[in-house]
Parts: sequence; C-alpha cells; structure tokens
Amino acid sequence: MIVLGILVLAIWLVLIFLRGKFWACLDTDFDSPRVLTSWPSVVAIVPARDEAALIAKSLGSLLAQEYGGDFHVVLVDDQSSDGTADIARALPGAEILTVIDGAAPPPGWTGKVWAMEQGFRAAREKFAPRFVLFTDADIFHQPDSLRMLVARAEADAIGLTSLMPLLRCESIAEKFLVPAYVYFFQMLYPFRWACDARKRTAAAAGGCMLVRPDLLMTAGGLESFKGALIDDCALALRMKTVGPVWLGLTKRVRSLRPSPKIGDIGRTIARSAYAQLKFSPARLAATLAGMALAFLAPVWLALTAPGTAGLLGALALGLMIASFMPINRFYGLNRAWAALLPLIAGVYMVYTVRSALDDRRGRDGIGKGEAQGRAGKGQA
Repeated sequence: MIVLGILVLAIWLVLIFLRGKFWACLDTDFDSPRVLTSWPSVVAIVPARDEAALIAKSLGSLLAQEYGGDFHVVLVDDQSSDGTADIARALPGAEILTVIDGAAPPPGWTGKVWAMEQGFRAAREKFAPRFVLFTDADIFHQPDSLRMLVARAEADAIGLTSLMPLLRCESIAEKFLVPAYVYFFQMLYPFRWACDARKRTAAAAGGCMLVRPDLLMTAGGLESFKGALIDDCALALRMKTVGPVWLGLTKRVRSLRPSPKIGDIGRTIARSAYAQLKFSPARLAATLAGMALAFLAPVWLALTAPGTAGLLGALALGLMIASFMPINRFYGLNRAWAALLPLIAGVYMVYTVRSALDDRRGRDGIGKGEAQGRAGKGQA
C-alpha cells in the first residue's frame, strides 16, 4: 500500500508541476491584442446538417460581427432535411452569406472534413481571403470575437488561432461532466505545449479555428487529413509544421448545444474516445489502468489504508481536487464540484470502454451526419 501511495502521489506531482500547468486555465483570450489599423479579409465556413433549431442564433451571431474588414460567411448545407438553408437565407445580414448545397463525401473523407473542404474551396475561389474561420453550426460568437481572433493572429503571425468554446453548463448533467471534458482535453493537450513550437503537442478546438489559407495549403490542405475523426487536432498537427499555433479558453464563443442528460454527454465522449486511442486495445487498457491509478486509487488509499499509505493517498487526492478547481471556477461552479472528480473520472472510463465496444460492433465514433469507414483511423 505504501508503494501504491508513493506511485499515485508521484503521478499527481508530475501532472501538477511537469505538464504545462494544464490545470491552471492560464491561456485565455481575456487579454486584448492591439487594435489593427487595417483589417484583413475573412471568410467564415460553417458546415451544417439539420440544424434548424440552432442555426438562426449561431449563424446570426456571425452575420452580426462588428468587424472592420471584408467579411463573408459560407454555409455548407450538408444535405439537411429540416430547412436549415432556408432559415439561414432569411436571416438579417444575409447579403454577406453564401449557401452551398453540400455533396456526399467521396471515399476516404469524413463527412465533417468534406463539408469543410467544400466551403474552403468556395471561399478561396470566390473571395481569396487572408483568413478563414472554421466554426460549427451550434456555436455562438460575441460581436467582437472575430476582431479578437484576427488581431491576435496578425499580431503574433499565427497560422492557426483557436478558441475552446464555452460549453453549456446549466443542467445537473452538464455541471457534472462538462468542466471535466475541458479538463481532460487540457490534460491530453496542454495548451502551453500546443502553442510551443519546441513541443510536438498540437491541438485545436473545432468549434472555432481561424486559419491562414496559404499556410494550410502549404501544409497539404484539408485533403492531407481527409479521413481524420478528430479533425481539429489533425488540422493543428498539420498547421504546426508551417507556423505558430495558438489555443486558449474563451467566454466570447460558446456552444448552444444542450446536453440535459448524462447520456447525451456520454455519447459525445464515446464518439471520439477510442479514436483518440488510435483504436488500440493496448492503449485502451493502459489508459484505463492509468486513470484508475490517478483518479480512483487515491480515494481508496485515503479512505481505507492505514498510516503512511493513507496519508500519501490523501495528499494525492488533495492535489487532484485542487487541480480541478480552476476549470470549475471558469465555468462559474461552486468549488465543491471539484471533490467529485474521482466519480466523474469513473464515468469517463465507462464511456471510453463504450467507445471501444461501439467500434467493435461496427459503429465507428463519428460525428453527426458523417459517413465514413475505417480509412481515417490513426490519423488524428
């Protein structure tokens, strides 16, 4: 038990002090970059499939951007059956909107990346912009979000500037699981490492990615990761080979997608968890063992082990809970929620296993409306 206690405490000391301070939520868009004297042209690309319930609010926020340069929006209607495109065309500000009827993806392409590619081609051919903004049909942008993104990208010559949208955190299920979703993402991809040219780590948040098209083409274009399930991180990996990338937290850009039940969030976890592990049973086993050691063993030791072993477990548990507090504060939650992290981690473990089982049954972890086979495995 003492050996186990030393091990779990060592794990948390490494995570706290040697993993880019992922837990501290230091990388945000709260600091305002300098104001530009001239604003470059931008085209926002929005893939959408059956988003009639959200498209007016999400797309409307883009059409209402307070931006000083040439700005257009391209909506790729991915074969919607609910009138998504008609709603979009009727919105105020639609004079800057171009709607494209999306085609079915060719072999080897995931549906999301193919929709992005169709919008990207149209943007380059029609507008030749300095930047493209890839964003989703369930994402709301504050009026100054585009200005902030462009100012940061221009000030620091960044090829990919990405913001982690603020996820909905209103229902009990959302409060229970959503901050941990961001926390675990930061643990996998420490933002400071993602922004450091000396580190291999590359990450982006697919809901909001401002990209230099010329650099994207130099990196091989979207076709270079056409089968990737985790398209945002695949894009970041490509873009990091040709220039700086930046990823941060924000409250300017937020998701409108509700997740009222634990199962709703669980399905989101299961869609990509096994893909993140490159569909490897060995990686799955190692991940589950690592999570059990890091998140469950400290609780067991603290509650049941006598003497030194129990103290080591309690210290590890204290570090774990402390590391979870910053993201809970960012989401406006009481610090007491941080004490639930071991239980939350257990739920994530369950849905990670479900992701593997779904894959084994032939239901690959794909996003809404995507049609794809196993071509993209291992690329993200």
